[in-house]
Parts: sequence; C-alpha cells; structure tokens
Amino acid sequence: MDLVLPGLGLVFWMTLIFSILLIILKKFAWKPIMSSIKEREQNISASLAMAKQTKREMEQLKADNEKLLVEARNERDAIIVEANKTKDQIINDAKIKAQSEADRIVENARLNIENEKRAALSEIKTQVAELSIEIAEKVLKAELEDKKKQSALVEQQLEQLNFN
Repeated sequence: MDLVLPGLGLVFWMTLIFSILLIILKKFAWKPIMSSIKEREQNISASLAMAKQTKREMEQLKADNEKLLVEARNERDAIIVEANKTKDQIINDAKIKAQSEADRIVENARLNIENEKRAALSEIKTQVAELSIEIAEKVLKAELEDKKKQSALVEQQLEQLNFN
C-alpha cells in the first residue's frame, strides 16, 4: 500500500510548488489571459451587435427597395396611361383634321360641280335659245313670205292675247 499513498513530504512539496505556480501564473499569466478572453468576448459582442445592426440596415434597405420598386411601377403605369391618352388625343386630332379636310374637299368638289352644272345649263340654255331663234326665224321666213299668211298670223296672235 505504500505505493498508492504518497508521503507527507511529497504532498507538502507538491502543494508548495502548486501554490507558487498559481501565484506566478496569477502574477504574470492570469491578467493577460483574462484580458485576452475579455477582449475576445467584447469583439464577439461587438460583432454580434454589428451583425444585428447590419441585419436591421439590410431589412431597411430591402423595405426601401420595395418602396422604390412600387413607386417606379406606379410612375411607369402613370407614364403609360399618359402616353395612351396622348396617343388617343393625337389620333382623334388627326381624325378630326382628316374629316374636316375631307369635308372641305367634298364641299369644294360640290361647289365646283354646282358651278360646272350652272355653266353647262347656261350654255345649254344659250344654245337652245339660239337654235330656237334660228328655227323661229326660218319658220317665220317661210310663213311670212306672203301677205295673207302675215295677216293671218297677226290676227291669231291678237286673238291669243285677248284670251290671256
């Protein structure tokens, strides 16, 4: 059993050396170790805080991006609506202008046709009058060659005047 139980001197010297080692470690190594552990803990805390802050900023940026996207879509829709209105207005203006131009052309054509018709009718009347005069002249020459026929024609005309 002597091998299992240490001697009293060995325990004393082990305790003394362990205590000296603890004092030396406390004096020289404990503070740097604790300060590096504390510094590492602070770095980890700062990193976690920075990660949380970055996460909040990313969420804010995402929300801002969504808002900008919605605004851009709304603006795009407004521009499209305005462009469609402008297109419709231009088309309507062009239709109105084309219709008024067509109406003006038709009216000018109608007036030209009317003028041509009047001129043609006037020319026909003139030709009819000339032909009528020529025919009447020839008829009268043939009818009025002798005095009896002239007297009979005058009497006939006088009778017709009295009846009217």
